[in-house]
Amino acid sequence: MDIVRPVRFSVLDLAPVKRGGTIQETFRNTLDLARHAERWGYTRFWLAEHHNMPGIASAATAVLIGYVAGGTSTIRVGSGGVMLPNHAPLVIAEQFGTLETLYPGRIDLGLGRAPGTDRAAIRALRRDPNSTGLEFPEQVRELLDYLAPSQPGQPVTAVPGAGTNIPVWLLGSSTFSAQLAAVLGLPFAFAAHFAPQQMLEAIELYRHLFRPSQWLNQPYVMVGIPIVAAETDSEARFLATTLRLRALQLIRGQSLLLSPPVDDSEIHSSAEERLLIQSRLSAAIVGSPETIQSKLAGFLEDTRADEIMISSDIFDHAARLRSYEVVSQVMQRRRAPASLSAPALNVS
Repeated sequence: MDIVRPVRFSVLDLAPVKRGGTIQETFRNTLDLARHAERWGYTRFWLAEHHNMPGIASAATAVLIGYVAGGTSTIRVGSGGVMLPNHAPLVIAEQFGTLETLYPGRIDLGLGRAPGTDRAAIRALRRDPNSTGLEFPEQVRELLDYLAPSQPGQPVTAVPGAGTNIPVWLLGSSTFSAQLAAVLGLPFAFAAHFAPQQMLEAIELYRHLFRPSQWLNQPYVMVGIPIVAAETDSEARFLATTLRLRALQLIRGQSLLLSPPVDDSEIHSSAEERLLIQSRLSAAIVGSPETIQSKLAGFLEDTRADEIMISSDIFDHAARLRSYEVVSQVMQRRRAPASLSAPALNVS
């Protein structure tokens, strides 16, 4: 099976902090990865909001986006995503309006409705711990209004922000955001990198319900998946034990500091934990360039995704760079032409 249909490819970076490493090192590695991704033809570089999670350093998402955008030239930089219920929509409009003003035509705003943290941090964020996320659609509409051109008599204007029309994406790991993205006519990104269970159902529902809008004239699907690539299948499987260890740490409520790879026999887990890890990482693609080529082709045939966003939790920075380089070489064969982007929304 070969890759033939043009598809864009992008990077999701959680700003991982390594065991024995520092946050300063993490930020340097994040910018270095973004610069390499730009040279290798990746479309966009996204960072995700998390709180109270040692091991993930992207809590101040807008600040880190500015750091990466300022250190690169052409790659789109954005959030994958900002957890909108944690914030006032006006504040997000102002933050991303500032970023778009500084780096015009390069900023994306991906939105999620989950807290991105635990219950203690939810309270610290002044977010209602009993919220079911039902307020999310109204918050999205309010934010879209702030990013639109201001109207005469409008009582509150995002300055900067108004009139920037920053591309807004809805992110999700269930059918909720898929339906909302379809109704609003926005692009949809599914988080199969950590919760792939409802992937195909959500994508199909989004495409079926999609309504053309002022922002997008046809459905646009991105899927986030974990990929670990190396020169051989065995090397890739070894590197991917870091990914499995992180999943195990999350299941156990432990620190998410990135662990060095180990032999499979050194990962001690129960049968239930192994099933949970397998479920969480069922969309992961691990292997040599040839294996990546074959498995990606099958994945793209199943999902018909317009874009894939790759996360690659590898302990060694050089090995992580090589993984993204391998994927870029595979994906260059089917990279989407600029004409595939919708006229009203610069997703390219």
